[in-house]
Amino acid sequence: MSIPEKIRQCHPALTALRRDIHAHPELAFEEHRTADLVARRLEALGVEVHRGLGGTGVVGVLKAGRSLRAIGLRADMDALPIQERNDFAHVSLHAGCMHACGHDGHTTMLLGAAEVLAAHPDFDGTAYFIFQPAEEGEGGADAMVDDGLFDRFPMASIFGMHNWPGLPTGHFAVHDGPVMASADRFDIEICGQGAHGAMPHLGTDSIIAGAALVQALQTVVSRTLDPLDSAVVSVTQFHAGEAYNVIPDRAKLCGTVRAFSAAVQDRIEATISRIGGGVAASHGVSVEVDYRRGYPPTINTADEAAFCAAVAGSLPGASVLTDLPPSMGAEDFAFYLRHKPGCYVWIGNGPGEGGCTLHNPHYDFNDAIIPFGVAYWVELVRRLLPKT
Repeated sequence: MSIPEKIRQCHPALTALRRDIHAHPELAFEEHRTADLVARRLEALGVEVHRGLGGTGVVGVLKAGRSLRAIGLRADMDALPIQERNDFAHVSLHAGCMHACGHDGHTTMLLGAAEVLAAHPDFDGTAYFIFQPAEEGEGGADAMVDDGLFDRFPMASIFGMHNWPGLPTGHFAVHDGPVMASADRFDIEICGQGAHGAMPHLGTDSIIAGAALVQALQTVVSRTLDPLDSAVVSVTQFHAGEAYNVIPDRAKLCGTVRAFSAAVQDRIEATISRIGGGVAASHGVSVEVDYRRGYPPTINTADEAAFCAAVAGSLPGASVLTDLPPSMGAEDFAFYLRHKPGCYVWIGNGPGEGGCTLHNPHYDFNDAIIPFGVAYWVELVRRLLPKT
């Protein structure tokens, strides 16, 4: 039996598994049912299982041959705090929680690859199947690293994959270099002097200062960065006041910063603080900026990117794009790439119309792409850990 045939035979069962995970979503660091399901299936395949990394993470270890070479394959397991608006049979059973980013599909495809490779261990070395918690903003990758992932499971490189709505089924996108941006956050507290709304001259208006600051922040990218450096500074919250006739003494701005390099992050952070000080001086208020680094940019290493493009291009019916622009979205796979070379690819999820876009209440993972994802993982292991 060929491996592609084995994948085709597994497809119906994997589809049922994916839909079961979709119906039972769990938020960051709460993936207890999902982690147990993953662990039990790996154990049933004869794969060595380690639980509890980074909280609820699971690592499966599959060895074949005698080589000391090893690689890591990662899938994320957590869902999002979104109320699902679909009406199919596998809709979320948990109010206010759904798999709106396809982590149910990622987990399923990696389990499918473990099943195929356990049945056909046509490689020489060790494959680590990494099922990670808390990708959605909580840094589960960093938690697994801190919990000794690379010490306990020494691997030469690590690989990830994410579905991508709008990219046709059967297509892969592979980036040499940046693929996802960093994700920093800022909170800016503005403190003035409150006054009656009918007597503004008796106070110092925090709202006016806040509005000026919002406008000024629009120049961070357009006037302080090299035009060839991509970045985003977005103010996403403005909180001030509770009454119609009171000018509040305080206002708060919150937002996000995206970039593809630490140097650009440094420049933006310094510029926001400088602008805050200028607005404070010109409006007679105090401004306090709290800038926090979040996910670093996800930067694929060149050799691994080229290898992954070759693997994806070898799959029957698959096509590879290497010229798509990177995304300003963020991904905590970046934490792994701070320690190991590797590559994070996009797998086409088909058309994104009709709500089938990421983080949308009408999203659903496309089960038709499961065989492509499984085949990619299997072929990656076979080529990176070839029999000699």
